[in-house]
Amino acid sequence: MSQAESPKEPDIKLPDAELIGRSMADIAARSQRIVTDWLKRQASEGVDMDPLNVGNAFIEMTAKLLSNPGHLVEAQFGLWRDYLTLWQNTARRIWSGEEPAPVIAHDPKDKRFADPAWKQNEVFDFIKQSYLLSARYINDVVTHVDGLEPKTAQKVDFYARQFINALSPSNFALTNPEVLRKTRETGGENLVKGLSNLLADLEHGRGNLRIKMTDTDAFKVGENIAVSEGKVIYQNELMQLIQYSPATENVYARPVLILPPWINKFYILDLRPKNSWVRYLVSQGHTVFMVSWVNPDENLASKNFDDYMVEGVFAALEAIEKATGQREVNAIGYCLGGTLLASTLGYMAAKGDDRIKSATFFVTLTDFTDSGELGVFIDEEQLSALEERMHRRGFLEGTDMATTFNMLRANDLIWSFVVNNYLLGQEPFPFDLLYWNSDATRMPPAMHSFYLRNMYQKNLLAQPGGITMKGVPIDLRQVKIPCYFLSCREDHIAPWTSTYKGAKNFGGPVRFVLAASGHIAGVINPPGGKYNHFINTEMPETPEQWFEGATEVAGSWWLDWQRWATGFDATQVPARIPGKARGIKMIEDAPGSYVKVRI
Repeated sequence: MSQAESPKEPDIKLPDAELIGRSMADIAARSQRIVTDWLKRQASEGVDMDPLNVGNAFIEMTAKLLSNPGHLVEAQFGLWRDYLTLWQNTARRIWSGEEPAPVIAHDPKDKRFADPAWKQNEVFDFIKQSYLLSARYINDVVTHVDGLEPKTAQKVDFYARQFINALSPSNFALTNPEVLRKTRETGGENLVKGLSNLLADLEHGRGNLRIKMTDTDAFKVGENIAVSEGKVIYQNELMQLIQYSPATENVYARPVLILPPWINKFYILDLRPKNSWVRYLVSQGHTVFMVSWVNPDENLASKNFDDYMVEGVFAALEAIEKATGQREVNAIGYCLGGTLLASTLGYMAAKGDDRIKSATFFVTLTDFTDSGELGVFIDEEQLSALEERMHRRGFLEGTDMATTFNMLRANDLIWSFVVNNYLLGQEPFPFDLLYWNSDATRMPPAMHSFYLRNMYQKNLLAQPGGITMKGVPIDLRQVKIPCYFLSCREDHIAPWTSTYKGAKNFGGPVRFVLAASGHIAGVINPPGGKYNHFINTEMPETPEQWFEGATEVAGSWWLDWQRWATGFDATQVPARIPGKARGIKMIEDAPGSYVKVRI
């Protein structure tokens, strides 16, 4: 191609001096306010230099590593060899135009390097491969240290990956081709806008960075999300109970009670009409009741796990019987809501209470032997620091929990937004799931401490009599009702192999189903959705044996659950209209007021 035929480079846009001047003046004033406020708060609250207790783990890792220098020398030699090959390949590509096979290829699913320039431009290709080689080297070194305690090894591995992810060249303006191109096209306005976005997030977090993941003005609970029709028919300090309007002339006699987690809000199960689990249930002829947990403040600091059973599950059962005249229900628990349901069923079994006739557990841990990467946050030092912080405030900040979960998928839930919002200077895309994800809730100290120490740290729920609810020892083996366990193959919060192990602790018939995808997408997968699932009517000793004998089924697991849930009692009655039962006073329209409290 001749010079005349070469594609024309876009003109460099010169920055608007007046706009830049006004923007920088505004940024300077806002920065000063943020720093001043942050320093005042740190002076009153104190600063913990190692809140995650990472330092001790890396000191131990380094000591073990130095005791076996041969492994370190071998890894360094391999890195030098790969770098030499990369230098040779890059030089050959620059001088001859030849494009040799990469020394290390990036995962095609890795969105950080999706821009074509990472492959087409020899400089950015060199930067990318250099990073990937260094990342592999660090990962190999820290994951092959002999003699480390398993918990320490897990922590070192996790935080090494956090370090690796943070240093990706895609996260820096001068080494990201997309950012450089945008800077050239806008005359640097993207960086000024990005700095303004950064300050806005710091202002929103009162000095702590709360990354904006979606256009929060695009959604409103009760208007374009959580829109299934219904009424709040009961409420107390801890929850509101929603009864949804029927969609069929007749309904199954047994109502369905849903216990969502109170780490997040219930409307993940009623996000949009096309993927609403609530709407699906009512369309199939179920009378659906949803617990909407309160977003607690310091006034509820003493609420414990027992209170969530009494004022949550039992209060809901009583209200349902009053509203429908039906004593028996099918119960569903999601994540932490499922752990509460399991604990409650143990209590009810001990007391001879048979109101719950079947139980469904969505991505629920009842055996915490292997709690996945959340385990790196559960050690004595971190728990003690967390408890001190909770008791000082009267609650655990919802943003603390959100940050923890985001770290489990840092590239998707942290660094992608750093690039988009701060380097490219763009507003995040309106996305209902990320709006829900950012709608965090607080935790009462008494409840959260009990949950973390007895479940995650000591794994007492899996041990007969390990925990007590209202003084009653809990033994899951005494739970004889049919149970349906829905887990997800790529779940990073409740690993499916662990949920399977917990499912085997129950004393009645268990159906275990494994959905594709993760903790949310695998559950919210309506008929016509893109994810498959696996079924196996047997419950062999290990999850690996279960999967070997499982059958892959195309499409949603929702249809399988419907057949299972209605197989016990298909009796139907005329549809129940919320608030029509005698003695039931409608409080307000769904989704209620509790769910609308934001922090």
